[in-house]
Amino acid sequence: MPITFVLMGDRRPGMTTIKTTCSRCGDIHLTPDDVALELRPDGREGDYRFTCPSCTFQQRRPANSRVVSVLLATGVHFEVVNPITEMEIEAFAAALETEPDPLRLLAG
Repeated sequence: MPITFVLMGDRRPGMTTIKTTCSRCGDIHLTPDDVALELRPDGREGDYRFTCPSCTFQQRRPANSRVVSVLLATGVHFEVVNPITEMEIEAFAAALETEPDPLRLLAG
């Protein structure tokens, strides 16, 4: 779903407004504070999240390099996330089978 940014005066004069689409409501306008960006370690792609201001449905969308650039340019806050790998999941599952206190694995 496309994302664009436009300058709109309906919230604060000169404030950047991000236009995207709610899967329930259609086109909506958000401020940079309404959007959260999660970047993959390479920083070029990721996902963005928002809550629709009309229906309050929480949504998550993929963000290709163009979308990431637009969101960063508008001042959206971001964090770099490092997804769990298949090898890490397999190692954790194996450790669960041998660990007498599984909660200890979570603490470490």
